[in-house]
Amino acid sequence: MKYANLVIDNKSDNTDNLYTYGCKDERLSVGQKVYVPFARGNRLREAYVVSVSDDIEASLKGRLKYIEKIDEEISLTPEMIRTAVWAKHRYLCRYIDVLHCFTPVGSKAKRGTRKDPFAEREGEPSQVKTLTGQQRDALAQIEASIERGVHDRFLVHGVTGSGKTELYLRAAQKTLQKGKTVIILVPEISLTGQIIDRFIGCFGNENIAVLHSRLSQGERYDQWKKIRDGAVKIVIGARSAVFAPLEQIGLIVLDEEHESTYKSDYTPKYDTVEVALKRAQDSDNQGVLLLGSATPSVVTYQRAEEGIYKLLRLTERYNKVKMPQVSVVDMREELKHGNRSLLSETLYLQMRQQLAAGRQVMLFLNRRGYSTFVSCRECGYVAKCPNCGLSLTYHKKSGKAMCHYCGHEEDVPQSCPECGSRYIRFFGSGTEKVEETVSELFENYHIERMDLDSVRKKGEMEQKLKRFRQGKTQILIGTQLIAKGLDFKNVGLVGIISADVALNIPDFRSPERAFQLITQAAGRAGRGEEPGSVVIQTYDPEHYAILHAANQDYEGFYREEQMMRQLMGYPPYSDLMQIIFTADTEADARAAAEDWYQRLLAKMPQAERDFVFPPQEAYMGKINDTWRFSMLIKCPKGKRRQYTEWIAAMKEEDRGKKYKKYTAIADINPYSFM
Repeated sequence: MKYANLVIDNKSDNTDNLYTYGCKDERLSVGQKVYVPFARGNRLREAYVVSVSDDIEASLKGRLKYIEKIDEEISLTPEMIRTAVWAKHRYLCRYIDVLHCFTPVGSKAKRGTRKDPFAEREGEPSQVKTLTGQQRDALAQIEASIERGVHDRFLVHGVTGSGKTELYLRAAQKTLQKGKTVIILVPEISLTGQIIDRFIGCFGNENIAVLHSRLSQGERYDQWKKIRDGAVKIVIGARSAVFAPLEQIGLIVLDEEHESTYKSDYTPKYDTVEVALKRAQDSDNQGVLLLGSATPSVVTYQRAEEGIYKLLRLTERYNKVKMPQVSVVDMREELKHGNRSLLSETLYLQMRQQLAAGRQVMLFLNRRGYSTFVSCRECGYVAKCPNCGLSLTYHKKSGKAMCHYCGHEEDVPQSCPECGSRYIRFFGSGTEKVEETVSELFENYHIERMDLDSVRKKGEMEQKLKRFRQGKTQILIGTQLIAKGLDFKNVGLVGIISADVALNIPDFRSPERAFQLITQAAGRAGRGEEPGSVVIQTYDPEHYAILHAANQDYEGFYREEQMMRQLMGYPPYSDLMQIIFTADTEADARAAAEDWYQRLLAKMPQAERDFVFPPQEAYMGKINDTWRFSMLIKCPKGKRRQYTEWIAAMKEEDRGKKYKKYTAIADINPYSFM
């Protein structure tokens, strides 16, 4: 007889415990998926084995229920279970929330289909024959750690086009030679195709699996099963691929490690870098963690300076081509001279010059839609979402005003609903409007737009990128989907339509995001044999983020931003914890936030109570008919565990309430306070 502590597959705070069951099957082991009778009705439920023992207290034996069946097809490893238990406590979520990250989607319904989505891809053989001196030095250090089979951590700070991907390929090759496995992570699904081609070209189709949210349920299950069965040694994917069910992980790579998409905004609200670090350092893996970026996050770069990561620098492009020439255009001056177009005179003339020379152009604006809000010029009325209270974005192609948070859409009013005026106008600009403007000015060129509205169908994103790579598209307009990681050899010009979009978000990270987006977008230019140019349009040309981005001066930006963070006590000089309270009514959400605020203060020493800010309505106070209040906690450096324990204790107190009218969701170091 064996005894097991199980996590029941039930999404309820009230059952977020370990339950002890007996098992007569001696094959029982940690990580297995089992079926057990649960609760009063003894309905058969799925569960996962967290620990196994040969004996338990005698008082428990008389009340035990027994495992009825072991799933022969789906199981996890002890390392995955350890990581899940760690993540449950670190991110203040339920056990089952993390375990679902490790387990397949659509398992039963799709068995036997086998629709490998990348079976026909031929890949792209590496064109790199010899490494630069900087690449050789960096690779030597990485390979030394892989050879020794010890856990190590590296940050590759390399300018755009410096050959970071080639380092990933060769580090992966070394890892496979040592009999271990590899996880390669990218921040956007749009980047997976390009890196998949590079890896297929090097390792072949049969050795690679892919995990990301754009796969169908059947494809995701088949990829998961292939990985779990040990049929592949390399997994490539977006954020969720950090939970790939590989064993003996020898290398985890996070390309563009600075990207906010590596922080989950769904439960569990995990940080991919932290999960990758936890898995890499586990005793069953002892793998190397490799972070790469041209614009590392302030937090990561400081950790490198502190010696937590080993810093490897690549300061020049692989092909020795100079970094692009950057021009900053003050759009206030354009207005003074009567130019109300989305394109400055400088950008327009450079587009004509580059296109005439047979080179391609990329235009970047991180705001989709046609106009950002619909308003009455008579009384100031703004069309807002009835579910969220947020201003609706006008989409000209569909003729609808749409909420980008809940998906609500409606017809644009012909007259003002409040004053009856006919002066309904559209304000602000998105990628759809940029496309219309550019199509009128450059009607003889093929233009495509790439944002979430234009790549809804499966495969559409890959096809648009393919046409641009082949030169069939001369002008590509897009949001952040096109701003990073992509490698096109014939791009002569990158135009940043409005550098101010990222700066004006109410978040302490706004300057960092603006600097990163501008630098990354600019890095798409001049990656072939000829240098490129970049035009940055802004109404705030004196802002330090824009000045340093224009000068391609990461160190200068980092020092200035570090000083601001230290002065204000923001990460990396603290940990921020946000608690979001949601309820069906505004009063219930407010009451919950006020109650938590008072209870938390009562647990804390008097000297630390100023680190908890009084609750307030969330920036997005209503989403999809749900009211939201928030409370922000600025946790002093080194005290994260204590603060996490206080919040966990309060969540535990909430479990004892029979009729709770709210939900409290904790987010540790959120990347957005919206």
